[in-house]
Amino acid sequence: MPKIITANHLVVGDVVFLAEDGWTPVVDRAVVADDDAALEQLLARAAQAEAANIVVGPYAVDIRREGGRIVPLHYREAMRTRGPTVRPDLGHQAELGSQR
Repeated sequence: MPKIITANHLVVGDVVFLAEDGWTPVVDRAVVADDDAALEQLLARAAQAEAANIVVGPYAVDIRREGGRIVPLHYREAMRTRGPTVRPDLGHQAELGSQR
């Protein structure tokens, strides 16, 4: 099952996803691991970022692909991709609204 890596940005607190060029709040930019070897490489990169105090709590998320989009399989992870739910018209989730 394909997976991506998520964590929280340590300074800002935002939910972020491991991309080719670092960490991004845009889930569709996440690197997808299609096998165990690729997942281990992504987890190693995430562990380095955690050791460098860039992110905290990285872990793998089961996903499916829908066209060019990445969709988390679990409700919790789907909610995390949308940002805070109290005011979705404010903050980064409003800025990213058209990219989801």
